[in-house]
Amino acid sequence: MNLTVLIVQAVTSFLATAAFGIIYNIPRRPLIHGGLIGMVAWLIYFFLYGWSGNDFAATFAASFVIALLSQIFARRFKNPVIVYSVSGIIPLVPGGLTYTVMSRAVVDQYSLALHLAEKAFVLSGAIAMGLIFAEVLYQIFKKRHLSNPGKVGEGISMFKK
Repeated sequence: MNLTVLIVQAVTSFLATAAFGIIYNIPRRPLIHGGLIGMVAWLIYFFLYGWSGNDFAATFAASFVIALLSQIFARRFKNPVIVYSVSGIIPLVPGGLTYTVMSRAVVDQYSLALHLAEKAFVLSGAIAMGLIFAEVLYQIFKKRHLSNPGKVGEGISMFKK
């Protein structure tokens, strides 16, 4: 892999994530953090897809990381989780694929449109599953370890209020 390609992927994913954050009127500081979350998630997707060729697993893993990082940044910087997760998920949304589905359906290539629509639906499901799975694991962790600060949660300073 070329270093130039990696830098271009990182910078463009950061800018795309931050640009959507601007559209959603996210304040400046969370905007930069959301951009970093989107960049990290896209690089995870980029490497996993390049390594395995499985876009479902790459999308699931990247959205899982988005949800975890969103929880951490929200606690650390006292912002809602949604501020980070919505902007961070933007690079993974299969918008280009959905556009291709519609353009193929318009020119009467229904079998190809149906195949691509199935793929877009599966990738959207992978995004949702990654976000939900990470949230469930965080809630289990929070309930077991952070509710009793005398045990394990005491050493985790970023979750303290």
